[in-house]
Amino acid sequence: MSESSATDGDTKHNVEAILNYWDDPGDGSAPTPIFIGKGRITNERPHLAHHFTINDVTGDENLYTLDSHGFQWNRHQSAEKDFTDEQRINDSYYDECKELIRSATGATRVHIFNHKVRRGPTQWHHLGQHNLANRGPVTRTHVDQSYFGAELRLRHEFPDDAHALVKKRFQIINVWRPIETILKDPIAVADANTVPDDDLVGARMVENDFDGESWVVKHSPKHRWYYKHRMSPEEVLLIKCFDSKKNVARRALHSAFEDPVFTNEKSRQSIEVRCLVLHDA
Repeated sequence: MSESSATDGDTKHNVEAILNYWDDPGDGSAPTPIFIGKGRITNERPHLAHHFTINDVTGDENLYTLDSHGFQWNRHQSAEKDFTDEQRINDSYYDECKELIRSATGATRVHIFNHKVRRGPTQWHHLGQHNLANRGPVTRTHVDQSYFGAELRLRHEFPDDAHALVKKRFQIINVWRPIETILKDPIAVADANTVPDDDLVGARMVENDFDGESWVVKHSPKHRWYYKHRMSPEEVLLIKCFDSKKNVARRALHSAFEDPVFTNEKSRQSIEVRCLVLHDA
């Protein structure tokens, strides 16, 4: 771990950490599909570990925006604290997320298509038949939707209106919030400006009745990674997975990572809400 001084005089907690990138076989073959359903995720996609410095943004959060970098931090107090009641999440918390996204983007309409609560251990994928009951952090670099996958999601959610909606600006943005202050397995995001499209490879992901496509990532030392140390439940990270507008940051790689200082802390608790964000033009 390395540390440097922040502009506000506090010490930044920059971390020397491992990020796992897709193991590209180099023969043009497609990445191994991922299947999610019936209480289980099957993920046999090979990855390789690479070392990066992950920079703490504490004190500089306002320098990073959805359109400039593909992500941004917002202060936001939620009425929901425990995130154990699915009905309350679907009702009141969804409404909070919609208002937050509208305020951040100026969107006309926000449609939430799912959410994930994570309370499980780092290596939860290997827990066997019912591993989704212990869903934990994703420690592999990825973007939830490829450009093609974003349109697949739009057409799946709005089968009757997609032909018109696809002609206007639409986005997919995740609202990522700690349930308790994050020490173990924080989330990192990569500056979109350091990740060219050539580093991204479409990868099939099937979840229940939806056959979609995400991005896996080819390793490059040019990627620049950021996170917020000790992120609290009063802070949310907006992660852009897709934007049809082409002169802005269009997507942000993200991944959980292990900070060696906090390896023995209890499992991270967080919730992410996935939003289709629609604009009039």
